[in-house]
Amino acid sequence: MDDGRQAKWWSRPATGRPGRDEPESRGGGEGDAPSVRPDSPAPTGGAAPADGPAPLVGQEPQEPAPSRPAGPPLHEPDVYSTPPYGGPGPWAPAPPVQRPTPAHGTPVPPQAVPPQAVPLPLQPSPVTPQATPVPSSSSQWLQYDPWGAPGQPLTQVGPPAGTEPGSRKNRRGGAFAGMLLLALVASGIGGGVGAYVERSGGLTTVELPQASHDNGDRAPESVAGIAASALPSVVTLHVSGTAESGTGTGFVLDARGHILTNNHVVAPAGSSGDITVTFSSGETAAAELVGKDSGYDLAVVRVKGLSGLKPLPLGNSDNVRVGDPVVAIGAPFDLSNTVTSGIISAKQRPITAGGEKGDGSDISYVDALQTDAPINPGNSGGPLVDTQAHVIGINSAIRAADSGKGTERGGQSGSIGLGFAIPINQGKRVAEELINTGKATHPVIGVTLDMKFTGDGAKVGEKGPEDGPAVTKGGPAAKAGIRSGDVITEVQGQRVHSGEELIVKIRAHRPGDRLELRLTRGGEERSVTLTLGSASGT
Repeated sequence: MDDGRQAKWWSRPATGRPGRDEPESRGGGEGDAPSVRPDSPAPTGGAAPADGPAPLVGQEPQEPAPSRPAGPPLHEPDVYSTPPYGGPGPWAPAPPVQRPTPAHGTPVPPQAVPPQAVPLPLQPSPVTPQATPVPSSSSQWLQYDPWGAPGQPLTQVGPPAGTEPGSRKNRRGGAFAGMLLLALVASGIGGGVGAYVERSGGLTTVELPQASHDNGDRAPESVAGIAASALPSVVTLHVSGTAESGTGTGFVLDARGHILTNNHVVAPAGSSGDITVTFSSGETAAAELVGKDSGYDLAVVRVKGLSGLKPLPLGNSDNVRVGDPVVAIGAPFDLSNTVTSGIISAKQRPITAGGEKGDGSDISYVDALQTDAPINPGNSGGPLVDTQAHVIGINSAIRAADSGKGTERGGQSGSIGLGFAIPINQGKRVAEELINTGKATHPVIGVTLDMKFTGDGAKVGEKGPEDGPAVTKGGPAAKAGIRSGDVITEVQGQRVHSGEELIVKIRAHRPGDRLELRLTRGGEERSVTLTLGSASGT
């Protein structure tokens, strides 16, 4: 297929074949050099010797092949210029392999050049031939590559040892397998290390940042400073009697061991029960009842044999203003040394508490301080202190959310932010009387009130105890001109809406205090002034 010309065969016909009148176009006589393909380069070493093929590069000259009997050609000429497959038959000896000079004039090695040949000038070759041994002539025909690129030797001797494609492929496969195995091992180790780090939090000990230790000092007016100052003076009371028991709070009044608390806290002990006092330090001691008053809901107990007691300073409840910050300390649900904080929500809040006996003898009337500091059962009798850690009230009652009917003492309802405390000015007077005499006195005006009156104000009844007069003869009210049926509407300029409120307002004062009252009689308003009397409490 080279330029449309028919390529010549490489086989070398024997001389003197019978039946052939002229030489065939594919070969010459014995003295002629074999023809080459039109696109092959011309030999540089001249014509080969007439008596045999030229020796290959690096190969010893061989004897010419013996002549074969003449005869017809073995097969018809190949119009496609395709060399014969396999080796030549018995009547066609293998032609000598020629090594034509490459296109750029690369010289044939000197040992392959006949003495009479003149080498061509040296030309640079793009391909450097490898100096490798040439295989024996028995394999020359099988190594012939008619489709090789121009300028390459017709006989390829193969790559050097160790560079065969198979060996390189095997090495590459082995390297890839090794890399894959190494990657699998590394991933396994990495996964194990990652799992360990995740479970244990790291390969090293974790240390989180933290603030340095301080000396514990707090501002005296802060809640922490108030609590630190007041807690050593606050105690928890455990009371048990023949029928019931209870828990409450109290605080130290003096170094002699007097402790102030609520009457309803010590009431379960009765006349023969046990009262145990536990201090904030954990020290406990037995206590005895000094005095109590149900009308004020206050009581005093005393511990003996203890020294170093720290009294809690008393403040002045008249100086309290709505919105002032306060701190409540107690043992709600027997959780001793509990501190809560809030403000004063209101003053002079008339409340009544108790009344479980049904005869009114256990009802307390308090002109209370209202606070939103959380107070719960067990806080009763504990101190309500100001920012100077001075007592301004005695926690006594709460408004329960489940009843909505009034204040409750000692129940199990929790705080809803409506707590009430007895003003310390009233508590101080009652405590002094209980310590000095064992009883407290109540200020009175000497009238019997109609507690069933539903109108606005406090109405003086028609009859007193045991059908006696409603206005005590010679009492403060009688001296001021108050009569049965009068409706008292104001005390010291403060409006009164019921009989309970009138009692609360009267008990907020001391016996002997002068009060101005305003009342209504027959549709007319009147003002009177009286001096409070005294009655023994229970």
